[in-house]
Formats: sequence, C-alpha cells, structure tokens
Amino acid sequence: MHDWLARLFSNLDAWFVLGIVGQVMFSGRFLVQWLVSEKHAKSIVPVAFWYLSIAGGICLMVYGLQRAEPIIILGQSFGLIVYARNLYFIHREKRDAKTETIPSVVAE
Repeated sequence: MHDWLARLFSNLDAWFVLGIVGQVMFSGRFLVQWLVSEKHAKSIVPVAFWYLSIAGGICLMVYGLQRAEPIIILGQSFGLIVYARNLYFIHREKRDAKTETIPSVVAE
C-alpha cells in the first residue's frame, strides 16, 4: 500500500495540480446540479453546471495533452463541444428573450 501511494503521488508537479483542479471542477458540477435540483424538487441543469463542465474539461484536456493520455483526451474532446454548444444556446435564448421584451418603436 505504501508503495502504491508513493507511486500515486510521485509526479507532483504543476501539471498534476492542473489535472486535480480540472477534476475537482468537473466533479463539482454534479454537486451544483444536485443541490439546485433538490432546492426545486425537480431535475434542473443550472448554467453553472455548463461553466464548470467547460472549465474542468479544458483543464483536463490540457492535462491529458501534456501527459499524452489518450483516454483523457478522447473523453474530453467531444464533451468540450457539447458544453460550449449548450452555453451558446443559453446565451442566445437570454439575448432573444431581451429583444422580445423591448417594445418596438413605431415611427409615424
């Protein structure tokens, strides 16, 4: 067990820290989603979920690329596109909602 722990933490460097930060953000999105859903007593995906997804995904992708870990690279590649696309839809919907509430001025 001691050898396994020593091997597990043998590569403590800035890249390791980036990977841990990415994983914590990536996992934290589930906590945010769960808490918001519990508060409203129904399944809700808050905007913070997508921001944590993309921030954690970018950190993990950079970590995977630097460490040349194909499983992490493959796992994050498609996800980053989905997270970015969801944020795009959210912001577009908010923008469209604002323009619909502005009364139109009719020139006479």
